[in-house]
Amino acid sequence: MILFAEVDCFIYDAHSLKQKRSVIKRIITRIKNDYNISISEIGHQDLWQRAKFGLVTVSNDNVQAEKVINQALKFIDSFPEIERATTNFEWL
Repeated sequence: MILFAEVDCFIYDAHSLKQKRSVIKRIITRIKNDYNISISEIGHQDLWQRAKFGLVTVSNDNVQAEKVINQALKFIDSFPEIERATTNFEWL
């Protein structure tokens, strides 16, 4: 089973694309290393205070796939400079 999550976020403290990229890069690197999930910024690349991530995991068990994605989402929520606005899940 493949689980795809699309996450739309606000970065309130970013006042330039450089500041935004520093936050995004920390999140992407840690999620890739700690949770073994594929993640990429898939939208709002030209906006300072918005980010859209795509997270994907593959598992033979639906519960395990949801557990891993939810752990990564909790990790994103742990950053004080970013707020998760909407999250959409899609099974493929």
